[in-house]
Amino acid sequence: MALGADLTDSAAVAGFAGTVREQAGSLDILVLNASGGMEAGAGEDYAMRLNRDAQLEVLAAFRPLLADGGRVVFVTSHQAHFVHTTPTLPEYEPVALSKRAGEEALRGLIPELQDEGIGFVVVSGDMIEGTITATLLERVKPGVIASRRESAGRLYNVAEFAAEVALAAVDPVPADNTRYVGDTSSFQPE
Repeated sequence: MALGADLTDSAAVAGFAGTVREQAGSLDILVLNASGGMEAGAGEDYAMRLNRDAQLEVLAAFRPLLADGGRVVFVTSHQAHFVHTTPTLPEYEPVALSKRAGEEALRGLIPELQDEGIGFVVVSGDMIEGTITATLLERVKPGVIASRRESAGRLYNVAEFAAEVALAAVDPVPADNTRYVGDTSSFQPE
């Protein structure tokens, strides 16, 4: 079933969860992959509302549907995951900071989720070719994708990254609850 909802609208999120409850009854996997904040006219606080607040609200709405043994997968970027130790593009910084805030808030729920038999994993990826974020970055800073591809050696496309997210949903959770996709060497502190 394909459903859509504005994740920054509480009523829409509640309706979304209600429809899933009615149609499916429960969930095994919840992937939190929403990201934004560079869209024109979105509002100054939009990145934080979508990348932190909405992620928490979606989890709260769907948490009662997650079965014992289920898993929550939060998708982020290396630029956001490492934003406190590695500077990112100024154009992306509000998104990176809000995605990191969302990751930190969700990580704070790990003990509660574990008590309910629900696993949690973060999937952190490099710039993903073909995404709206990469496209918007390329518009404001032409050549940024080619530059990142050259320094990383390779960038994943949407299908390749989606396969990695799917794998993270079923693979054993790493000790630090983070699965890295793509090169992280330029993000690691020296």
